[in-house]
Amino acid sequence: MIQAGIKGRLEQTVTPEMSAARVGSGLVDVFATPMMVALIEQTCYESVLPYLDEGQGTVGTLVNVAHTAATPIGMRVWCESELVEVDRRRLVFKVKAFDECGPIGEGTHERFIIDTAKFFEKVKAKS
Repeated sequence: MIQAGIKGRLEQTVTPEMSAARVGSGLVDVFATPMMVALIEQTCYESVLPYLDEGQGTVGTLVNVAHTAATPIGMRVWCESELVEVDRRRLVFKVKAFDECGPIGEGTHERFIIDTAKFFEKVKAKS
């Protein structure tokens, strides 16, 4: 059973492919905001994965974060998450992102627990 208090942490090194110039979110070669959001989602997802029942997954539904500092290519970045609220299938995480010099972002992220097979049935029905 998933309960508040679950923590997660993921780390990566910023590559040129993760830059704002490469992902289309800006013109500069620094860690892109969409890549920080992807790191946040992955951190939260992986933190609760061991607590899900077989056949379950989670999907991101809301991201509310501020990207407060630029990170150059080649520097390590990481995200720390904490599950702060569980409302039936809705999971709310507090998230913070860092680079080797300090904080680079923070906010909240929400995910919903899904039955993977049912989810893909609904997606397939759209096509």
